[in-house]
Amino acid sequence: MAPEARHDGTATVHLLAGEPAVTLSAGPTSFTVLPDLGMLGASLTHRGLDHLDLHGGPGAARGGHTTGMPLLAPWANRLSGDYRAAGRKVELGDAPGLHRDGNGLPIHGTLVGRSGWTVVSVRTQPGSTAMVARFECGDDDEVMASFPFPHTLQVAFTVTPGRLTVATTLAPSARRAVPVSFGWHPYFRIPECGRDRLKLGLPSRHRLVLDERQLPTGEEIAEGAEVVRLAGRTFDDGYRLGRDRQLVLAGGRRRVSIVFDKGYPFAQVYAPEGQDFVALEPMTAPTNALATDQAPVVEPGDAHTARFAVSLT
Repeated sequence: MAPEARHDGTATVHLLAGEPAVTLSAGPTSFTVLPDLGMLGASLTHRGLDHLDLHGGPGAARGGHTTGMPLLAPWANRLSGDYRAAGRKVELGDAPGLHRDGNGLPIHGTLVGRSGWTVVSVRTQPGSTAMVARFECGDDDEVMASFPFPHTLQVAFTVTPGRLTVATTLAPSARRAVPVSFGWHPYFRIPECGRDRLKLGLPSRHRLVLDERQLPTGEEIAEGAEVVRLAGRTFDDGYRLGRDRQLVLAGGRRRVSIVFDKGYPFAQVYAPEGQDFVALEPMTAPTNALATDQAPVVEPGDAHTARFAVSLT
């Protein structure tokens, strides 16, 4: 009988396009992170093939644009403008660090490409590699300018053969409750497979009806579980998920599945015309939750942890 394959975890520090990078590996699977660019996930390879699309390279993230697998915080997706959350009114005005969409709406928070993260630990063991990093939002004046709720963000990446798990924890760092509206924006791709061969698997869900600015109107439409071909289709849709929170991208003999835990009850699916990537985005709250008072709130002394796991086959 052949001996069982051993998958020792490893972690390497190197440069990627001139940026400090950490690659976490376990067996055939590796995940590369750029700590100085907002803890950007830059590569997710399995058996030598990359399943993340880093369009624009690290320079895109440096300029505040989403690519690869960025953390969107303190809010994911769009805001309609000024908001009131956790008992406090926030006027955005010309707050520094904001990124705006084509309609002038603040989008994707202020942490995309932002430096200031501290790597707390890197641990390797047979079968897995893990890294924990922390960002003190209360110490960053630009972050506080548009989200004046001091808090700490902690991210834990764990790589095992064929799997990446990401746990994100928000904890207030002052005597003030903090609204929770963060998310992630992974751009997945199926290696060596064009868009016309891709299939998207979606669970039963409620689609959030959007207005002309891509903001939810409050209306929802129930949609059943389905597998759709991307040929001739586009997506830029938000969903409230049910108990089944698995989304799947498949093509040829390869498949990427992403499963959200209870901390991520919402998802955004983005598949623009002419692109081979599909963004399957976990969200702790719906788009514009800060302005519509739909964001969960964490009290001082408590924390909110949300996890998602990516499986590659």
